[in-house]
Amino acid sequence: MSESPINPHDGERAELERQVALKQARKLRAQSEKNQTIWFGLGMMGLVGWSIAVPALVGIAIGLWIDSEWPSRYSWALMLLIMGVCIGCWNAWNWIERERSLTHPELRDERKDSERGE
Repeated sequence: MSESPINPHDGERAELERQVALKQARKLRAQSEKNQTIWFGLGMMGLVGWSIAVPALVGIAIGLWIDSEWPSRYSWALMLLIMGVCIGCWNAWNWIERERSLTHPELRDERKDSERGE
């Protein structure tokens, strides 16, 4: 009749240990990756900036052409600028997420766990 007591905090403790181990592994890997300098970060910012700017500029150019050919009450340049910025932001977001999942696979696993509610 001897039942072993089950600690209700064992699951929380295991989860905390897992998170600490993931953060430690991430920190150690970041310390070992010396090739990501300030220039790498600036290059990333430039790529993200261009991935937003180019669709916005294309939208403005097409909008100005439409406005000059078929004048209307609404500004196609403004509407296509907003659409270009939205497309550029979506493109940049997807690109950053893809790069992040390639360089930090454990973050991808953490995100899947949080989406499942674990």
